[in-house]
Amino acid sequence: PVKGEVTYVSPAFEADRLKELITIGQGVHIWQEDESPYEKIVAVLQQKGITGGSIGMEERLRFFILDGLRKAAPNMNFISGDPISIPCRLIKSPAEIALLQKANDITLAAIQFAAANVKEGMSNNDISAIIGQAQRKMGASSDGALVTIGPASALPHGSIQPQHLKKGDILLMDCGCLVEGYTSDITRTIVFAAPPTQRQRTIWDLEKKAQAAGFAAAQIGQPCEKVDHAARKVLIDAGFGPGYQLPGCPHRTGHGIGMDGHEWGNMVNGNQQPIQVGMCFSVEPTIVVPGEMGLRLEDCAYIAEDGPHWFSKPAHSIDTPFA
Repeated sequence: PVKGEVTYVSPAFEADRLKELITIGQGVHIWQEDESPYEKIVAVLQQKGITGGSIGMEERLRFFILDGLRKAAPNMNFISGDPISIPCRLIKSPAEIALLQKANDITLAAIQFAAANVKEGMSNNDISAIIGQAQRKMGASSDGALVTIGPASALPHGSIQPQHLKKGDILLMDCGCLVEGYTSDITRTIVFAAPPTQRQRTIWDLEKKAQAAGFAAAQIGQPCEKVDHAARKVLIDAGFGPGYQLPGCPHRTGHGIGMDGHEWGNMVNGNQQPIQVGMCFSVEPTIVVPGEMGLRLEDCAYIAEDGPHWFSKPAHSIDTPFA
């Protein structure tokens, strides 16, 4: 509620387990299998003096819960809670930024470890497992490691086709982990066990330039779309695009990040949201050349009083990406 303690409504047989997990609030109300959980929720609201008015629902709530509540409480107005929840999550506190920093530190170390230990013939799933194991050894929960090899790197979220690493291949590793509920998102693209071709080098350097332009545009008070415009202009000026056309960048330049890997605060054309202190977001102007390669350098940034700061140090060069 707006005022008062957080309250939980739980199946009776899960109540003891729930109490072990609770870190905020203490009140637990149970419902048995032959009772309606929706009626129980309404009863809890009534105990708090809430018998009407608007009830905000978080955007990821499953539809069947909303539907059950509407039927159990036809006199209540169930609405989107976005106007409250989005601003709360958009602006991070120093403590939240510290957790995000730790998650990014672990993820970058795990990617660097994998890059140093991959071997010819490994599959993309083998490499993903190496990254996940490294993150867990450093105390985090793996939030997924998307690995693509060679032409499959041109598909931003991967391919179901078998992929095995050979010398000279593009190796793209897009990874995150969770530290106390806060996530990271970093991508590194390298060339495996061979000198890069001139084509690989040219596109890699262009990607780095576009990422740097997006970061430089992330100034307090500027609309979020400016980050996308600045990064995309670098690509367009080099003959890619325009817009989302391929070869080029097929998606927004960045997304918000926090308790979810993708949150509000997108760096995308049309987003007039002013950049504010406490915002955290990715900068990742991917270059996709269909059937040939995809190159993505992704790091997340946060906005401090003096402007943007990287959570992870950007890749140095195609020859020494982790220097």
